Amino acid sequence: MLLRKTVLVVSVAVAALIASAGTATAAPAAPAPAASTTAAANPVIVVGGLSGVAVAYEPIAARLRADGYRAFVYQLPGLGLGDIPTSARAFATYVDQVRAGTGASTVDVVAHSEGGLVSRYYLKRLGGTAAVGRYVSLGTPQYGTYVANIVAFLGLGSCAGIVACQQMTIGSAFLADLNAGDDTPGAVRYTTIRTLQDELVRPTGNAVVNDGATNVLIQSYCPLRVVGHLGLVLDGTAYSIVRGALVDGPVRPNCLAL
Repeated sequence: MLLRKTVLVVSVAVAALIASAGTATAAPAAPAPAASTTAAANPVIVVGGLSGVAVAYEPIAARLRADGYRAFVYQLPGLGLGDIPTSARAFATYVDQVRAGTGASTVDVVAHSEGGLVSRYYLKRLGGTAAVGRYVSLGTPQYGTYVANIVAFLGLGSCAGIVACQQMTIGSAFLADLNAGDDTPGAVRYTTIRTLQDELVRPTGNAVVNDGATNVLIQSYCPLRVVGHLGLVLDGTAYSIVRGALVDGPVRPNCLAL
């Protein structure tokens, strides 16, 4: 009975870590921009998380399109279960596709959970800073999460063999490499958004980056706002911060936004 309970806990933990609702499969074709596109604005690529599917990110993409942005949704290859640097190389190809398709020299990135690590690796290790103007992460375990360590803690192996989960464990070789040196290379404007109720990024302080980034804790401005990990891509207050970051505005969250 104890073994069955343990296996159940592990399954729930891994499923939760994986449930970082995602974007469109590896290098999908770029969708047509909305008619209300603001020509002067960079196209925005919404990058999903581990085991996420593209449709889960359509609500935030729809908000962006309603605000006049050319918004695209990117689902990690293999649902993000594999090696993060490999996913980042696929993402680099997709960025080039969007730039070619829109004629834009740079894009902005709004990335959820693991998608923020994929995007940061692209920026830091694959020369992506020349192609990106703004980077906004939502609940990304920039310095790892204890949730990714839970399977090993229970003595049932390292993340049940899920490579991306292993790479998001605190102290992993991947994170040591990613976080060595400057956290915010290039002329990219970096913003991170986190919430105290994030059940997958623990401690929540690990969702920030250093070296000049704007790190926003929702509850520092809206103490009564309850937003979970998946809720970061649906919540109106979180979106109001994203919208401000995309125009280089001050941090002024709308605490009552739907």
